[in-house]
Amino acid sequence: MSGAPAVLAESLVKRYPVLGGVRDIVRRPFRKRTTTALDGLSLQVGRGRAFCLLGPNGAGKTTLIKVLTTLVLPDGGRALVNGHDVVRRPGLVKDTVGYAINDERSFYWRLTGRQNLEFFGALVGLRGPGRDAKISEVLRLTGLEAAAGLRFNAYSTGMRQMLAFARALLTDADLLFVDEPTRSLDPLAADKVRTFLRRELVDRRGKTVFWATHDLAEAASMAHEIAVIDRGRVRLQGSPSALAGGAAGTLREVYESALAAGRGADEERKAPVPEQGGGP
Repeated sequence: MSGAPAVLAESLVKRYPVLGGVRDIVRRPFRKRTTTALDGLSLQVGRGRAFCLLGPNGAGKTTLIKVLTTLVLPDGGRALVNGHDVVRRPGLVKDTVGYAINDERSFYWRLTGRQNLEFFGALVGLRGPGRDAKISEVLRLTGLEAAAGLRFNAYSTGMRQMLAFARALLTDADLLFVDEPTRSLDPLAADKVRTFLRRELVDRRGKTVFWATHDLAEAASMAHEIAVIDRGRVRLQGSPSALAGGAAGTLREVYESALAAGRGADEERKAPVPEQGGGP
């Protein structure tokens, strides 16, 4: 399994039901409408890499992460995470990944940072001195040692994001999924988060970070490799320098061109095929 990629997705499909209004329910009670979030998506991520999934809002980034972390079942295709199938072996996937969501509601606001980690540590099976040692380690790693005794509601936005990383690292996962980790952060806090993810986790500790963002500059400066996703499909994948053709400042043009070309191909694919003319 050591030679397997950290992530392998092949022809992934995910559709969500769309609820209609009262009129639609009355007139067409058995009609099922869906929206497609992943439309045959395929990609591969190597180990020990900072991988940025780049795309506009609604492109399918969060859905893909939820599939890869076993939170959502795909409707088609397959995905392997650390060599384990996300549908057939979800428990093994969960044991080897961490997921740092950008959602403050998942923490308990009246508990301290340390107490939050104690609670979530217990959920993943950590107990006794081993749990306490691990919590001290992740607090030190994320720079939250001095704030461990503060209630979560006293944390700044940047501190809350770092606590999310600390929680994700409780199991010592070698693959970390992060979804727009610098959203809503001030420039200094955002820079701290980027440095932590790339320099500390990837460069120093050899972990793989699967990093969803819509920030072009962030992806260009932090990623070993970028995949551009839109409408549930990968439109382009490669290193920032390769995608930009080695010329600084052109990644935006490449990104916009990939989105336009992909949408054009989608429209062409959906267009009806004209009927062939008959014989004489």
